Amino acid sequence: MKTLRFLPAVLALGLLGGCGASSQEELQQWMAEQRNQIKAGVEPIVEPKKFVPQLYTQGGTVDPYSLQRLAQSIKRDLTQVADNAALLAPELARRKEALESFPLDSVSMVGSLNKGGQPVALLRVDNLLYQVREGNYLGQNYGRVTKIGETELSLREIAQDASGEWIERSVKLQLLESTKK
Repeated sequence: MKTLRFLPAVLALGLLGGCGASSQEELQQWMAEQRNQIKAGVEPIVEPKKFVPQLYTQGGTVDPYSLQRLAQSIKRDLTQVADNAALLAPELARRKEALESFPLDSVSMVGSLNKGGQPVALLRVDNLLYQVREGNYLGQNYGRVTKIGETELSLREIAQDASGEWIERSVKLQLLESTKK
């Protein structure tokens, strides 16, 4: 029984005895061989281009802060504002029509027909049908009907862009396909 107690300790000492200096020497030798076989493949860095400074010559340039240039810019802006005001002025002077109080995304085209030889579009807004002819207005951006086809209605709108300028744009309402069968 006493010998069984010491058996694990004797086995552990035997195993540790097997890890001698010889395995360290083999490892060191293998590492040295590997180091000698590997060749460094570092490519040299490309030399940067030489900077050649340029002389500043203002002979042929216009001073950006000159009064003449500023006056030209202000004149161009005033002309553009006058053109934009000319777009909007007639729209502000007329009486608004019933369909101008609705945004275009709430208006849907449900049909078209010829009435007295003129094309008429049928528009649905809040479950009510409206007849619209060329020249009528609709939408909240001063939209005027320019053309009525069998499947679409074309509008000319006057709206503000991101910079606040009034621009003219064209919009189309497509015929709404029926989902009921």
